[in-house]
Amino acid sequence: MDGGIDLITQHVEAFLQESGSHGFDHTARVTRLCRTIGIREGADMAILIPAALFHDIARPLEEETGIPHEEQGAEMAEEYLRSVGYPGDMIHSICHAIRAHRFSSGIAPFTLEAEILSDADKLDAMGATGIARTFMQAGEEGSGIPGAVAHFHLKLLKLKDRMYTETAREMAEERHAFLVAFLRELEREESGD
Repeated sequence: MDGGIDLITQHVEAFLQESGSHGFDHTARVTRLCRTIGIREGADMAILIPAALFHDIARPLEEETGIPHEEQGAEMAEEYLRSVGYPGDMIHSICHAIRAHRFSSGIAPFTLEAEILSDADKLDAMGATGIARTFMQAGEEGSGIPGAVAHFHLKLLKLKDRMYTETAREMAEERHAFLVAFLRELEREESGD
């Protein structure tokens, strides 16, 4: 299976060559978080790790096509996994996890692996990494510090209470506390105090 994971990694990396707030480095961190959480929670790694690797593969295409990246990514994952003979029953679960991972998709995860992928993706938006990614994204969008601060309030500060697994809830506590402390200091400095 590890050889298969290496091939999936290479395949996904070819689509995510641009760096940025949703580049392959994000995918690699989410995959590592999935491994950590998945081991503690007893997940099926043959479903979880491919789902983590594929979860943002269509992110670069979303702006061009208008198709939500979680939907197009699930289709791309299914096509690739079928082409390499991955077990069909696992493909369905992998695609569900990809479709349900997005904070704003409105699709509830109904498997442990989908819950873990959703949790790992949210965890990467928190803490020091999440802060760095938020400012990268604000730069990409041209919204600057005000846009980043708005993103903290609209999304990031809500993530701690949206974790599915006990392991992720524990991890989210520390990351959330760091985020709150950073935002407090940033807002103090921005106000001129």
